[in-house]
Amino acid sequence: MAKAYFAGGCFWGVEYYFERKDGVISARSGYMGGTTKNPTYEQVCSGETGHYEVVEVTYDPKGVSYEELARFFFEIHDPTQSDGQGPDIGEQYKSVIFYSNTDEKDIAEKLIGILRRKGYNVVTKILPVTEFYLAEDYHQDYYDRNKSEPYCHLYQKRF
Repeated sequence: MAKAYFAGGCFWGVEYYFERKDGVISARSGYMGGTTKNPTYEQVCSGETGHYEVVEVTYDPKGVSYEELARFFFEIHDPTQSDGQGPDIGEQYKSVIFYSNTDEKDIAEKLIGILRRKGYNVVTKILPVTEFYLAEDYHQDYYDRNKSEPYCHLYQKRF
């Protein structure tokens, strides 16, 4: 098993799509990238902790590659929106790929290059993985529990 970390706006929608991706074992909503230990949702939303809403994707590399997951990430959110995602505006909603090693960083940079050559003004940040803090229970599987679908995210083929 392996883990990958993606921030693409509200984590509810990112989690929803990754949970349905072949090869993905689980997707969990949480926080990464900030300075506060064990932040709460309210603290992250204040914009003062420096955290992003992140989804931790646990996957089987025999069933899906990191590159396939990163490509999928770019197709389930708008990587060109610089101030958040859809109506969710703020630092915590910005687009980020967190890498665990140079291979993941190289893949993220390669995919951004491909998208830019296709005319997309990608603003996705590429940052090293830091400690992942699991979000509160009420954020996990939000759309499934509420029997609804994402309003900020939709699949759009870009590759």
